[in-house]
Amino acid sequence: MDSKMRREQKSMKKRKLKFLFLTVLTLVILAACGKSADPEPAASGSSAPSGGASASSGAPAEKVPVKLILKWVPQAQFAGYFVAKEKGFYDEEGLDVTILPGGPDIVGEQQVASGAADIGIDWVASLLPHQEEGLPLIQIAQIYQNSGLQLVTKKTSGINTPADLKGKKVGNWMGGNEFEILALFDKYKLDPNKDLEFVKQGFTMDQFLSGELDAASAMTYNEYHVVLEQGVPASDLNVIDMNSEGVAMLQDNLFANKDWLADNKETAAKFVRASIKGWKEAIANPEAAVDMVMKSAEAGSSTREHQLTMMQEVAKLVAPQGFDLEKMGYTDDAKFKQTADIALQFGIIKKAANLQEAYTNEIVDMAMKK
Repeated sequence: MDSKMRREQKSMKKRKLKFLFLTVLTLVILAACGKSADPEPAASGSSAPSGGASASSGAPAEKVPVKLILKWVPQAQFAGYFVAKEKGFYDEEGLDVTILPGGPDIVGEQQVASGAADIGIDWVASLLPHQEEGLPLIQIAQIYQNSGLQLVTKKTSGINTPADLKGKKVGNWMGGNEFEILALFDKYKLDPNKDLEFVKQGFTMDQFLSGELDAASAMTYNEYHVVLEQGVPASDLNVIDMNSEGVAMLQDNLFANKDWLADNKETAAKFVRASIKGWKEAIANPEAAVDMVMKSAEAGSSTREHQLTMMQEVAKLVAPQGFDLEKMGYTDDAKFKQTADIALQFGIIKKAANLQEAYTNEIVDMAMKK
């Protein structure tokens, strides 16, 4: 074999070794990257989700913040929301709910309209004038199906029916709470300026207990039981119920900012769904619900016994006897219209409410579809 052939064989051997080395190196690199030697092309238009996490990373989605502002300080009146938060019902819906306390100097409608809160709780008669003023608010659920307002009297006063209020001294807290009572007067042709004395009532029941008032306004879940707790037996009392008299107005609802709602219908539906679940749990287990409410610092000024009584009475308003629990949260057209009509009659609003703009059942419908 001449020198030329030996050089060609040696060169060929080098090329084979080089090719083998490059092949092995390529396989090593591909194995380190977790890829096959013949990867499939990515699907057209695919991309990693926002936030830097891949779809298969298993990273939990960030919860959507929702701020709820109460009508009043935390108490069993709002138990369903505290139960929903404590039991993780909001978490299950992917929501991070903050419950903000209300109070005498806090107007929930203003808070929601300004964006300081996303959803609020109030009586319908309080919401209507804010809507008329132009605040972009809409009711998205009706939680209390009956009114909790009544007039309580001592049997010794001789007041057995509303007609017996003539010539008597009747109290109410005023400030928007008086219109069911005015509607009652109107039904019985009683002029509050001539036929009786209609006066502002304090937030305690002292005026009634001392005899200063012949008839006092009382919520079934609060003031009425304050009287009982002071040692007055129920057998010594008469009550005039606004529901029985046909002058009831809808009370605790849920309302939202229309602009916020337009972009957050699904979030609102999730909130309503979890809240209704919380209310059902609170009604089924009132003692446990009260324990959850009492964890709030604001509720610490009230006794557990009083809060338990409140919870038991509130349950009767959220789910009255014979009420279909599957309809919880829905706004009853006739009851809303009655509320709006009374509001118009007594000047709460200056023109008839546009019911199509004032409330919607769409969010509850969405909540119930899951």
